[in-house]
Amino acid sequence: QVRLTESGGGSVQAGGSLRLSCEASTRFFSSYFMGWFRQAPGKEREFVAAINWSGDDTRYTDSVKDRFTISRDNSRATAFLQMNGLKPEDSGVYYCALVTMRVEGTCTPYSDWGQGTEVTVSS
Repeated sequence: QVRLTESGGGSVQAGGSLRLSCEASTRFFSSYFMGWFRQAPGKEREFVAAINWSGDDTRYTDSVKDRFTISRDNSRATAFLQMNGLKPEDSGVYYCALVTMRVEGTCTPYSDWGQGTEVTVSS
């Protein structure tokens, strides 16, 4: 069972930046595809970004393209989400997960959810 620990959230004004981290409790981290998801109050959890094991295949939901960048450091068993140009609609709790990435673009989580890290963007 891989445990995922998210960190890096906080409160920023619109236009600001945050860098989220997701540390995985496994020495086989490089074997997994990783994804970020978020959940705003009263809404369902939604996909944000995903990255394959080597980092050369990344996927984003349309609303964050050109603003967010997902990356990973396999030597540290950590995935990152750099968020620039933040908007109030980006607010929510951000979670990372192990994911499958299908050729047609679907990214599906299959690991247990961690506690998440909260992002609040004020206008």
